[in-house]
Amino acid sequence: MEKQTVVKVDHVSMKFNLSSEKFDSFKEYFIKSLKKQVSFDEFWALKDVSFEVFKGDSLGLIGLNGSGKSTMLKTIAGVLKPTKGSVEVYGNVAPLIELGAGFDFDLTARENVYLNGALLGYSRKIMDQYYQDIVDFSELSDFMDVPVKNFSSGMVSRLAFAIATIGIPDILIVDEVLSVGDFRFQQKCEKRIRTMMESGTTILFVSHSIEQVKSICNKIVWLEKGQLRKFGDAEVICEEYSKCY
Repeated sequence: MEKQTVVKVDHVSMKFNLSSEKFDSFKEYFIKSLKKQVSFDEFWALKDVSFEVFKGDSLGLIGLNGSGKSTMLKTIAGVLKPTKGSVEVYGNVAPLIELGAGFDFDLTARENVYLNGALLGYSRKIMDQYYQDIVDFSELSDFMDVPVKNFSSGMVSRLAFAIATIGIPDILIVDEVLSVGDFRFQQKCEKRIRTMMESGTTILFVSHSIEQVKSICNKIVWLEKGQLRKFGDAEVICEEYSKCY
């Protein structure tokens, strides 16, 4: 049976322009930029990266801080547009990239459930159906009418994960979210991810824990200074990575 491609990353490079000067205020920066007196250093976060992900795969992205993992996930999620190359995604994506991204922290948890549902393309009727599941999974029943600005980072993470994993998205992107919160809740999240994988969801996963990556993922993209060092079997590449670091 032919494998179905869900993500195709084709010779992707991503350039950022970093200011090479320090400014005492935004006003100073604004005036100098108008006079074209601001100089920038080019920084390539990704350099000519290519790989393909198939339906049902669980892909781990590993590498040291600054290797380009989060930039790669944001490019796949459509948050960033590559400077060169292309990314093709087939299916709907549920991104858990930045803690609380898409939340309005002045609104209550209940209001944010419906706001995030709308951002993910779900109608209010569908969110009504999933609302209790979100409350139960996040274990925040006593806090649903509290503004999210009063939540701890762990509570925000639990709510974000519960919302992003309703239904069965084609692709779930998880970036370091499982590192926040207690160990018991991390295990609960891992169990839900495995259930989604069994239902055919493709997982793109970043974690500093190689053991966590090894237990969840079957494929690995190893990035080093923005370049693809290795792509292939999780067991083999994680073993090699552990010996290097």
